[in-house]
Amino acid sequence: MTALRQRWPVLARALALFLVGVIAYTGCDALMPGATGEAGRPVPGVTDDSVKVVFIGTDLGKTASLTGFKDPGTGDARAQVAALEAYINKRGGIAGREMEAVYRPYEASNDSPAAETTLCSRITQDDRAYAVVLTGQLQSNARPCYAQRGTVMLDATLIANDKATFTSLAPYLWTGSFPEYDAFAVSFMAVLEREGFFAERDKAGIVAADTPANQAVYRDVVTPALTKLGVTGTVSWIDTTDLGTLNTGLNQAAVNFRGKQIDRVFFLGGARIAPFFMTSAAAQNFTARYGVSTFDNPSFMVNNPATIPPAALKGMVGVGFAPAYDVPDSVLPFPSTEAEKTCLSIFEAAGIKFAKRENARVAFTYCDAALLLQTAPPGQKLDTAAFETATGFGAETGTSLFAAGTGYRVLKYAGTNFTYEGPVRPLGE
Repeated sequence: MTALRQRWPVLARALALFLVGVIAYTGCDALMPGATGEAGRPVPGVTDDSVKVVFIGTDLGKTASLTGFKDPGTGDARAQVAALEAYINKRGGIAGREMEAVYRPYEASNDSPAAETTLCSRITQDDRAYAVVLTGQLQSNARPCYAQRGTVMLDATLIANDKATFTSLAPYLWTGSFPEYDAFAVSFMAVLEREGFFAERDKAGIVAADTPANQAVYRDVVTPALTKLGVTGTVSWIDTTDLGTLNTGLNQAAVNFRGKQIDRVFFLGGARIAPFFMTSAAAQNFTARYGVSTFDNPSFMVNNPATIPPAALKGMVGVGFAPAYDVPDSVLPFPSTEAEKTCLSIFEAAGIKFAKRENARVAFTYCDAALLLQTAPPGQKLDTAAFETATGFGAETGTSLFAAGTGYRVLKYAGTNFTYEGPVRPLGE
């Protein structure tokens, strides 16, 4: 992989899309559940001949119709899963066992803790899956549910999973596409400093989803970085439980920042909370220069000018780690890496083509998950260290025990689109 290897009625519609959107650690060398688990008991989803893997397809169609938001099409997910199944099995399966791929749709507009529990039960009890590929599971109860039931997770959701989360759910939680959140946060704060985001400022606003990962990152990474710069942070912790709590939190954040005359704001937590805040801020006559990242889905902001105030994009800077979510193909030719080319060839063999990289963003995460599963037989940990992700930057930039995304590029808004500057750098530096 090369170094080249992302007014209330309006607010209500914006916020509605947001709603779409423990096992103790046994050590770095812990084995994954395999054909037999503790006390020699069989592990669900694994037989002498097959390994069952469920791919979740999070359906945004109904939500997009209700809200008017524009998201680039991502193609036929069921066909993409079938193409990966055929490819894996033609090449020896998973350690000699055929991969039995199952596609399960999930309606994003119905997302809630209860819906996630129902989905978890279906996959772990009805499907009895060995592994599940998560694509839009934003609720805090989702990942512990799968871990408690001994189901391996390949997380393809743009969500903040820090090292503590991976560790507490080990050896069940992995990602073949995205980074560990704390490593990202270190680089995010470093980039904001280098790019002069805080220049001549002694205060900044932070909008953060109220999650354990964000609380830890704010305490251990953000606060020390701001203190070193002589900047006082005002953080607004956002309760994302439902539309009401979300709206209240975002509006109050904008009012607080305006009252304190803060004009530098950055975001923690992802799940598109940044564009939703910008819509809320406009309604409160507040604006600022914003620090953003792939977690905020920059291409979504560009694709929705009717909802995201174009003026809010001016001067944006931050960290990008997944090109399909960050930049147009004019910035980074498509495909650019061997991993991208490999995944595209798998889909093309099945007659599946993508006009642009952003159209392949879900398919690439499916491909990453399937190929990462192939790195180790059931009963052994996955090899993220040597894995080359098609979705992001990795392999040449460092290693992680749990996450294949280990690199980033500086991300900036440049007039009409986001662009990258500089080479790929290791996350955590």
